[in-house]
Amino acid sequence: MSKTIIVSNRLPVKITEENGTLSFIPSEGGLATGLGSIYKEGNNIWLGWPGINIEDLAKQNEIREQLKAMNLIPIFLDEEEIKRYYEGFSNEVLWPIFHYLSTYANYDYQNWLSYVQVNQKFADAILSSLEPGDTVWVHDYQLLLVPGLVRLKQPEVSIAFFNHIPFPSQELFRLIPWRKELLLGMLGADLIGFHTFDDVRHFLSAATHLLSIHTDANRLRVENRIVLAEPFPMGMDSDKFSKLGANPEVIEHINSFRQNFEGKRIILSIDRLDYSKGIIQRLNAFELLLEKNSEYIEKIILYMIVVPSRDTVPQYKLLKDEIDRLVGNINARFRTFEWHPIAYFYHGYPIEIISALYNIADVCLVTPMRDGMNLVSKEYVASRNDNTGVLILSELAGASKELNDALLVNPNNISEIRKALITALNMPEEEMRERMKAMRNVVFKFNIKHWVKIFMNRLEDVKRIQRNSMANLVKSSIKQTIQERYQNSTNRLLLFDYDGTLVGFKKEIDDASPDNELYALLDQFVADKKNTLVIISGRKHITLEKWFGNKKYELIAEHGAWKKLPNGLWEQLPGLSTNWKDEVWKLMETYTDKTPGSFIEEKTYSLAWHYRKVQKGLGALRANELMDNLQYHLNTFGLKMLDGDKVVEVKNADVNKGRATLNVLHDTTFDFIISIGDDRTDEDTFKALPSSAITIKVGSNVSAAKYYLENQEDVRDLLRSLLQEK
Repeated sequence: MSKTIIVSNRLPVKITEENGTLSFIPSEGGLATGLGSIYKEGNNIWLGWPGINIEDLAKQNEIREQLKAMNLIPIFLDEEEIKRYYEGFSNEVLWPIFHYLSTYANYDYQNWLSYVQVNQKFADAILSSLEPGDTVWVHDYQLLLVPGLVRLKQPEVSIAFFNHIPFPSQELFRLIPWRKELLLGMLGADLIGFHTFDDVRHFLSAATHLLSIHTDANRLRVENRIVLAEPFPMGMDSDKFSKLGANPEVIEHINSFRQNFEGKRIILSIDRLDYSKGIIQRLNAFELLLEKNSEYIEKIILYMIVVPSRDTVPQYKLLKDEIDRLVGNINARFRTFEWHPIAYFYHGYPIEIISALYNIADVCLVTPMRDGMNLVSKEYVASRNDNTGVLILSELAGASKELNDALLVNPNNISEIRKALITALNMPEEEMRERMKAMRNVVFKFNIKHWVKIFMNRLEDVKRIQRNSMANLVKSSIKQTIQERYQNSTNRLLLFDYDGTLVGFKKEIDDASPDNELYALLDQFVADKKNTLVIISGRKHITLEKWFGNKKYELIAEHGAWKKLPNGLWEQLPGLSTNWKDEVWKLMETYTDKTPGSFIEEKTYSLAWHYRKVQKGLGALRANELMDNLQYHLNTFGLKMLDGDKVVEVKNADVNKGRATLNVLHDTTFDFIISIGDDRTDEDTFKALPSSAITIKVGSNVSAAKYYLENQEDVRDLLRSLLQEK
């Protein structure tokens, strides 16, 4: 029976040792709660570090045995690994870069080596438990290399990866010296999940800028495999927090808080100690409120909990000192005999106390500088069973994309936070309930179980897409069938596009001339009298004549505007006009002037605006603008526009490869037809051919063609195989 293997840096239990006795306390974190439905069932397992440094082998075995009963497998790390892999690389490179605080990054090479080593340790543990049909789900930034390492050993395995923190823009991500290795590690997965679409965009941008990866929307092609990158906003256990409000212990805490803070409005702030949480800016905003709006003195309290985290790390210690100083100053400046403006606590609390605070807080203030999701905001909403309370939320938290009925603020703008606090404290009850009700609908619908379900369903979709894709790939069995059909036929038509099919693309269009190997290959085909070989290209007829003029191939240029006759002369398609060229040239020239690297190529009956040398992203942007502006000319002159591979071409509507293909087929019956092309213009050829024809798209399986090949090298391999005698 197949199983799911969940992999994360930490196991969903906390292990403590006291007087030689081990205690195992289940984690109440969102991930542990959500994935409980998976790892506790059947033979599913969860792998991770147990959170305790145990060097004694006997004790390690004892822990293994006890965790085995919970479907958990520990991966033990020594002090050096914890220091370098976790505290070092994960939290001194990935955490600050991914949270847009690159000045805190420390690119220590030894830490990187430890990160690689520990990721390999996790991969080895997965591989030792992996069986055919299993699914591996890897979590978070500490294990970015694991999907790729597992894929190397088990190419067919089903792997998912989810990144629980933001993914940075490619300009920031490329600061990491080992950025390509990290991307390739992530791309070992079949499905890569993020909290927001912004994160997906950033990842796709990094992958296409830093690697030779082809993308189609959110679909990446990695060698022979399709990988999807998609947003899956993580939910939480909304029912659990809603029901906690009726827990007797929680009710007792609620009554106690209300008694202590009678007549005061409570603003709640709960965070882990971290420089990404915006705690300093929040305190500055609260101070500004008291300074500018004295009517709130003795009327409000900021109840602030900061949960200790990494306070031995210099930046975190400095942050803790700064928070202490600010809280002390604000309390000293504004306190009265019976009132302190900030109730500040630097320690964690049991969930019952947190639930009570969620229930009594009039306002929940959540203003991280950058956050993957932020579940505190969702927990607050889920706790408000009476639909009261106001959430103030940073627009840079992933949760802001779903909870847009919160008061959204820029966490750097302390004046805006102050105004949001005033709005929240004075919000009419009807509006408050309306906003909270809308947010609760979101939180309860898109809960943690829903998140797990849609993620795992999408992984199944990806595997199905991959299977369908592989069915169309010209692999050995299909290649053999094509060979047999070729050998058994007597009148063959071979239709080949040129650029991107027979030769690779070059930055300079004139550099893509045929090489000796290509000449020899094509000459072998035309030496066989059973073969008719046609090169059907968007190239100028002058260029094709220069390259193939002395050959016996049939040549069709400019998508069918020109055809070389058997007598060696070139013939134009009759009735074509060029009176539109001047206006279209002027328009294209305006885009050439503002797009460095772009250029216009003039053909007899078409104009092509090339952007293959333009900065990635800018070229596509300008091309879209140009295509929008070309619409008027298309309608006025009866033209057709082709959105090709880094080229926008405008030509007479009567000219297309499909029409040229029909002319080739006219009055001749072929018992074997093969057509290979890589461009959108080749789709017309594929559609014009009879259903018996073998049609192959290069570089993509999204096509009217029956099959596809990865690249131009594979085209040559296929052609060589056809020439081999059986």
